[in-house]
Amino acid sequence: MIHCEGLVKIYKTDDIEVVALQGLNMTVEQGEMMAIIGNSGSGKSTLLNILGGLDRPSAGQAVVGPWNLLKMSKEHLIEYKRRTVGFIWQNNGRNLVPYLTALQNVELPMLIKGKADRVYAKQLLAAVGLEHRMGSRLTQLSGGEQQRVAIAIALSNRPLLILADEPTGSVDSATGEQILDIFRRLNREMGVTIVIVTHDLSVADKVDRVVAIRDGLTSTEWVKRDADATGANMADDASSTAPIDSSSPGFGAQHEEFVVIDRVGRLQIPQVYLDEMKVSGKAVLEFDGRRVIISPPEETGDSPVQIVEERSKEDF
Repeated sequence: MIHCEGLVKIYKTDDIEVVALQGLNMTVEQGEMMAIIGNSGSGKSTLLNILGGLDRPSAGQAVVGPWNLLKMSKEHLIEYKRRTVGFIWQNNGRNLVPYLTALQNVELPMLIKGKADRVYAKQLLAAVGLEHRMGSRLTQLSGGEQQRVAIAIALSNRPLLILADEPTGSVDSATGEQILDIFRRLNREMGVTIVIVTHDLSVADKVDRVVAIRDGLTSTEWVKRDADATGANMADDASSTAPIDSSSPGFGAQHEEFVVIDRVGRLQIPQVYLDEMKVSGKAVLEFDGRRVIISPPEETGDSPVQIVEERSKEDF
């Protein structure tokens, strides 16, 4: 459904140049529900805006379904945003028109596309548990109810892909749990691909896969051990993966963590490991036939303390 390779985004002003994405690689399977996490400035929101057609990449490859996001004309971009992708903002006020009812808000994208389907709009509101609030306006809805209307709006034109930017960020934990349950149910029943950008690590229990972005590159992944074949598919750029720590904070025991290695052999080692190894700038790699070992240069006097990747004899 989504294939990004060597994706670069550079923001320029008269005297400042900021590289938000530095050659990011990521693949999302059709029908998958996954989350993207990362610190502020890591590039996760930039990636979401590019996938949503709200921003143009500077270089690389970004393909969503049949659409090449680097080569689309303005007309095709409008068509893409109307038919292929649905977007949910963290700020509920950006999702809803305040003077329209919940039902009218869901019908609005249909009208822009051509013709409203009131029956389907009512079905969507019922699917998110708001059949009793169809006539309510923005000010009459709670934050959780507004976000559920936003989900119905995003689905109104039957998109193949839903992008959600911090969908639980403005609601309490119980409401956030309810919203994520709705996402999962719609993902299974409608087959829509869902990508969630979030700081909330509890989202991991609700999705097939979690991808962490650091400094504009994919760094690590968490995959459910009991995930089905679709959810267990690793990113296409990961020519090899090395399990690290499956007990990371915020993730349950059913998750296994991997460091992602891209097509040209790059990987991002978690900063906590680098700090423990006292490695910065450059490092020494050794291969003993089964393991790749990373250590500081000899002049530091420190000994190797971390195994990055271990392989069995059958791999060689």
